[in-house]
Amino acid sequence: MLVVPNICSGREVNSMAVNKIPGGAVLQLELQTGVDAQGNPVYRSKNLKSVNPAAVDQDLFDVAQALAGLQEYTLSKISRVDSAQLVQV
Repeated sequence: MLVVPNICSGREVNSMAVNKIPGGAVLQLELQTGVDAQGNPVYRSKNLKSVNPAAVDQDLFDVAQALAGLQEYTLSKISRVDSAQLVQV
């Protein structure tokens, strides 16, 4: 166990090893749906959940591009959002 100072409170904190357990992933498509009264772009996101976290980025990008062709609005951005759980060992 490692003892490190807590910068915020000034107290010492016991630091133990932590493992990262991969969770799911989300493929997010940001679409421009129009403009507001001031002429600023308005965006809407579509989220595809339960994406395999082991999926290759290029494959996800290709899927997003293919799905963009089926959308009514223009694709603005493609994001991959991975989640993980942190557990002490």
